[in-house]
Amino acid sequence: MLHDFVPWLRCPVCGAELTLDQNALRCPARHSFDVARQGYANLLPGGAHTGTGDTAAMVAARVDFLGAGHYAPIADTLAAAVPPDARHLVDLGAGTGAYLARVLDAVPEARGLALDISKFALRRAAKAHPRAGAVVCDAWQPLPLRDAVADVVLNVFAPRRGEEIRRVLRPGGLLLVVTPTPRHLGELVRELGLLGVDDRKDERLAKALEPHLTPAGAQEVTVTMHLSHAEVATVVGMGPSAWHTDAAALAARIAALPEPVDVTASVLVSRFVATR
Repeated sequence: MLHDFVPWLRCPVCGAELTLDQNALRCPARHSFDVARQGYANLLPGGAHTGTGDTAAMVAARVDFLGAGHYAPIADTLAAAVPPDARHLVDLGAGTGAYLARVLDAVPEARGLALDISKFALRRAAKAHPRAGAVVCDAWQPLPLRDAVADVVLNVFAPRRGEEIRRVLRPGGLLLVVTPTPRHLGELVRELGLLGVDDRKDERLAKALEPHLTPAGAQEVTVTMHLSHAEVATVVGMGPSAWHTDAAALAARIAALPEPVDVTASVLVSRFVATR
């Protein structure tokens, strides 16, 4: 599917248009970027750091946990929020592409491009849906996308820059942001000593986005999950706490929990419109 998305892209070095030439994307200034055999393109400029990207182990944990359907209500709410006439979708910080795939199932005329800094995640995202493509890039840097190319940008548990999202959205386009509430995984945060959610996260989100986009409402999604010890280890392993926990100590704490464990998943799905 990558060839279908080439008109959406621009060179991350000089901003020129790109063309697909066998196993590489090239611009007129001869900047060249590899297309992996797994189907994703790498549009990180030379010298870019990928240390914040999900590891292979984190990606495997996410595949298992999302595949079990625990976050299906979140994906369903996201899909329902996408206008049925949307055609060009961009998932910024797409991970394995699971949320993008759910949205594409709900909007059969749309195509979707998964952007992420983790090549391990994009190996999955490139094959997540027949109408999906995948590109490695850094969400904190200028995106390798042309202006006003997207009808909808998805941003699920991922970093974002408001000015860049506004640039790539068409006028009237929609940004959907999924962020955890302070209740999210609260039982595990308390019992396992995990990273919690900042009580001012909503305030920080508004401060980052409202200079560029207009708020258009939000919906909370809260469900109770019944998790085995193995599933608790998986949900911890796929998130930011995976970088900050000692494996042996974590395993001992999980073993001391009841089974199954009732765990709250609680997120806010926020809407922003490109009206400015």
